[in-house]
Amino acid sequence: MNARSVGRDDTPVEYEVRVKGHLDSRWAVWFEGLSLTKEHDGTTVIRTRNIDQAALHGLLQKLQDLALPLLAITQIGTTDSQPASNLRIFNSKKEHTMKTTTQTPATERVRMDPLRKTAMVAGILYLVTFVSSIPALFLISPVLNDPHYITGPGADSTVILGCLLDLVNAVSAVGTAVALFPVVKRQNEGIALGFVTARMFEAAVIVIGVVSLLGVVTLRQNGGADPALVPVGQALVAVRGWTFILGPSLVPGVSGLLLGYLMYRSGLVPRVIPLLGLIGGPLLLSSTISTMFGINQGISLWSGLATLPIFVWELSLGVWMAVKGFSPSPITTGQARTA
Repeated sequence: MNARSVGRDDTPVEYEVRVKGHLDSRWAVWFEGLSLTKEHDGTTVIRTRNIDQAALHGLLQKLQDLALPLLAITQIGTTDSQPASNLRIFNSKKEHTMKTTTQTPATERVRMDPLRKTAMVAGILYLVTFVSSIPALFLISPVLNDPHYITGPGADSTVILGCLLDLVNAVSAVGTAVALFPVVKRQNEGIALGFVTARMFEAAVIVIGVVSLLGVVTLRQNGGADPALVPVGQALVAVRGWTFILGPSLVPGVSGLLLGYLMYRSGLVPRVIPLLGLIGGPLLLSSTISTMFGINQGISLWSGLATLPIFVWELSLGVWMAVKGFSPSPITTGQARTA
């Protein structure tokens, strides 16, 4: 980095501070009295009035708290009779932390930003729910599709593996909510708590379904293929069927509305992503509720179309957070410091 002192006296001067990304109107409250200009190169220029060195350092500290990547600081002019020099006093060839732009010793960031870590963990957990739940559906299909599973040859190992993957799915679902709660609660704590509760309810219902299927496996192994146990096994499979409707089918619609609202209002991810959740949530809820009352079938065109937006919403959210992290947002202020 090529930097020189930000001024050795307290003479007020004007500065242009360039940060990465476009800051919309939501940021005006954080930079009251300063002008924000969106540039064509994808950056935003924050222009100060005549400020002294202490005020400039305060602005830089605010940028650090907001996790806004600083690209350059340009001195526009001075308040004395000398002509403005438009002197570039800082220009980074790559992104640096705020500590490299002040008069503290220049150091490279060696630890991952806590917000970036939170986004990565949440994104990976969302992806884990996909890679665990989808194979689980195929692995447990023998016990779901065979009414006489208890008296048949069975595929116990396959079913047990599918149940384990369903447990992984349940734990990952709770993990996504736990990871995101400290961030999204700054937008609306009540809705954030609702999202956590919904995910915990979904996980609990999934676990009930897993226990039901494991009960069928146990009856087949210990019942000596007794035909009298067939109705019991069918009842346990029916319990699992309802847990699938009330858990992975119904709750994602609620979660899509709650988290979609939080993500859309906060701008933590591109708004087209939570928009899918806000659209897909009501569709999935209507499809699932109609299935509960026998109006719709679990496997139908209506169900497929209603499930697609939520599927894309959760997948795109997980990929974006794991790869890109959070976009700069006012609600992340104070969380961007390295732990």
